[in-house]
Parts: sequence; structure tokens; C-alpha cells
Amino acid sequence: MEAALIVLDGWGLGDEDGGRDAVEAAHTPVFDRLTRTGASGTLEVAGRRVGLPDGQMGNSEVGHLNIGAGRVVYQEYTRISDSIADGSFRENDAINAAFDHARGNTVGQGSDEPSLADVRENDGRVHFIGLVSDGGVHSDHEHLHALIELAGDRDVEAVTHAFTDGRDTSPTAGRDHLADLEAVVEEHGTGDVATVTGRYYAMDRDQNWERTKRAYDAIVHREAEYEAESAVEAVEESYDRGTTDEFVEPTLIRDGPALEDGDSVVWFNFRSDRARQLTRMLADIRPEDWADQFETNPPDVEVVMMTQYDETFDLPIAYSPTQPENVLGEVLADAGKTQLRIAESEKYAHVTYFLNGGREVEFDGEVREIVESPDVPTYDLQPEMSAEGVTDTAIRMVESDDPDVLVLNYANPDMVGHTGDYRAAVEAVEAVDTELGRLAEALEEVGAHVFVTADHGNADDMGTEEDPHTAHTYNLVPFVYVAPDGTDGGKTVRKGGTLADIAPTLLESIGVERPPEMTGESLLE
Repeated sequence: MEAALIVLDGWGLGDEDGGRDAVEAAHTPVFDRLTRTGASGTLEVAGRRVGLPDGQMGNSEVGHLNIGAGRVVYQEYTRISDSIADGSFRENDAINAAFDHARGNTVGQGSDEPSLADVRENDGRVHFIGLVSDGGVHSDHEHLHALIELAGDRDVEAVTHAFTDGRDTSPTAGRDHLADLEAVVEEHGTGDVATVTGRYYAMDRDQNWERTKRAYDAIVHREAEYEAESAVEAVEESYDRGTTDEFVEPTLIRDGPALEDGDSVVWFNFRSDRARQLTRMLADIRPEDWADQFETNPPDVEVVMMTQYDETFDLPIAYSPTQPENVLGEVLADAGKTQLRIAESEKYAHVTYFLNGGREVEFDGEVREIVESPDVPTYDLQPEMSAEGVTDTAIRMVESDDPDVLVLNYANPDMVGHTGDYRAAVEAVEAVDTELGRLAEALEEVGAHVFVTADHGNADDMGTEEDPHTAHTYNLVPFVYVAPDGTDGGKTVRKGGTLADIAPTLLESIGVERPPEMTGESLLE
């Protein structure tokens, strides 16, 4: 065993201006010892330093992409925002094709561009679907606003199916976001909200198809338990029932249309993982393990993905991926190194797909182990999650298979931090510290270089009891290096580092030359 990279997901370093800091409050003797005996420093994980717009907090997808690439990876988020700013967004082929498809379905028929009256007569609509949020993790509501403005300018009848956040934003931020949306709709005369649904239902990624089906039924069949006069009223009534943004039950806005044959769908989420299940249902892309919730005859619609949600989806993409070459896993494989990737299911994609540059590929010598996350509604109910199982798996495979490089993710600080439950977040951090101790001991026995870091913050700012904070933070994250002998190896961590510097540092420690595509620099001096 040569090296191990351990990602403490959501473990940031809070500051005095933040809310309750579960990382600081937790009893973490192992982490504290490693920072004392090893070389320790901090990394920047937000904004342009990780390829995001200025002022935008980092997230797990972006974090692992940058870690694996060994360079700053400019995200689709940034590309979309920049295209809106420079005007090229308005000429996007996939988006304009979706508009044309809905406008009387005249594409390819040689007809002149239809008027708005023709569109109304033909009942062709574009349905904008996605997370109405400024969280910047899965979407940015400014992108939706730009779509609505474009639809208004092109005389396209559009409606919006709004998913509320409450996870990457405060639990009741949806009210303001929907109020902003309603103002944009009024200004441009199109884009009325037809349904409002919490992301818990609309954006499930763990094969809970019954949740996805509830969002689908609201959009396609206008079937839901609740109705409201407006989008803002929908969330306000949900709050009155004690349900905040993430868990808003599908709600129909009166007089909103259903998704029908001949319509177009334009997703505005730029992150892929939580858009896949609903995309499958809307586009009738059935999973291999057949889900009973799929319809026999779904509506015949054109579905456009804002970014590539899945390589197997044969659907138009507004912003095709730009995938980095010569990422960490590829370089290790080319050097003949074996590598082990381990995480529980909530973060499995991050140590595989995202770490590999957003590619569904297993490199030579790459072994993957997934540990199922607990089957609970929210992780504050089980803050230890599956950390023990992740550690057990890692120790067993390190001892039996002796991989050259281990990459492992502990999900707890992030996933429990998203619940807003401060006490549970403290327990989550302490559970990770305990497991980190077991793993560090096993790695020291095999003489590995050990790197401990985080992809972004979360549990380091839990807000107040009255106003819990459930989103990621802008804070720095730790970077700790422990040499094979358990010391700092005579090294120090330079200042000003980013996640892009981790892969070059790891490669240097095991004597593998970094490729020219990796523009990150070693963090150790």
C-alpha cells in the first residue's frame, strides 16, 4: 500500500461569523492528533478556485472533479452563466430546437416561423423543469430566468415546474425564490408555474421511484393531494403544515397545464445525478431493473437536458460535457498501479464517476466497493450512517488485496449537515473521527502516505436553533499529510492551495510523474 486519500465530505473549518460549528464542537481526538503530528494546512474550495462563478460555494461533484483532475475544472455552471452574460445562450441549438418543437411542431416541415397566436392554437408548450434555487449545487434560478426571458422574446408559451430546495439553501428560502420567479414571469408574459414540488420527491437519486412518480404525476397528469393559487402560496401553506422546502409535497397551481404530446421539456439543472430518475420517466428511458411506476404510454415529448445527465440517454444536450483527460485514476492505471475506491452509496458516484472526470469508466486496476447508506428518511435519524461499514471494508481490502492507492469518502458531515440538526451533525463528525482512527491505524501498519481533506464545508456552519443552516459553506477545508512513519515526514503544507493540487501531491509522494494536463502543484514543501 503506497498512499491513501481520505475525503471527509462536508468537514469545513468554520469562522467566527458563522453559526453553530458542529466540527469545532465535536470531540475529534484522532483528527486533532493527525493535524499535530502530520503536516497540516488549508485549501480553498469555492468560486473560481474550483471552476465555479465568483462567490459560489463548492459542492461534492465539483470537489471530486477537481481532486481527480489535478487542475481547475470549469463547471457547466460557469459555462452557462458566462454564456448568458455574453449572449451566446440565446443561440443555443438544443434550447432553440426545443422551442421550435413546441411552437406548433413545425420543425422540418418547411413552414415559416409561427406567430404566438399559432402557438396558442396548437397548444404547444415548453415546460421548464428544475430546482428553483440560488444554492448553486444543482441549479441557479438565474438560468431559469434567462430561459423565461428568451421564451418571452421568442413568443413561446412556457410553463415552469418548480422544485424547491431547502438543502443547499435555508429551509424556507423557497418563498423568496418563487416570489422572484413570479416577478420574472409577470415581466416576460410566459413561464407561469404549473406545479411546485420539494426536491425530496422530484430529485431522488436512490431508486425511490415512488417519490419520483409523485412528481411525475403532478407534471404529467395534474394529480396531487394539494392545490394552491400561486407558487408562493403553495410553499406558505406547506410551511403552515410544518413542511419546509425540501419536503414540499407535490402541489398543483390552479389552471396550470399538464405535460402533453407534442410539448417540449427543458431541464435547467446543471448537475446530473438528481435529474436522472425524473428524466427517465419523462423520456421513457426504462431502467434495467424495471420500475413498476413507469407508465405504459407516457406523453410523446421532446426532452432537453441542460447538461449530460447520463451517457446512455440519447437526448439533446444544451451544454455538452468537457471531460478532462489524464485524471488521477488514469495516470495511476498507466503507471501500473492498482487503486481501490470506497464510499457509501450516497457518495459512491463521487469517488468513481466524478473523480474519474465525469466519465463512466473503470480504469485498469481500479476496484470499487459500495456500502449501502442507511434506509432512513433523513440522516439525522442515524448520524453515524454507514461509516463503520466503509471502514470495515477498507481495512479488509487493504489487508487482503493490498491496493497501491486507496480513495475513500466519509459522507456523514455533509449528509447530516444538510438536515440542519446540530446535535446530529456533532454526532456525525464524532462518528467519522472514530472511524478515521481505525483506518489511520491500519494505514500506518502498511506504511502508506495518508492524505486527509474535504471537498467542501457543511457541518461547520449549522446556523442557529431558530434558523438552521442546511447548505454548504464557503469556508476553507483541512489538508493533512501523514508520512508512512506517522510524522510530517519533514514536510509543511504551503499556503494558497486548492483541491486541484491534491492529485499532483499524491502522485509525487509515490514517485509517479504528473502529466502536463495536471496544472496543480504539490502542496508539500
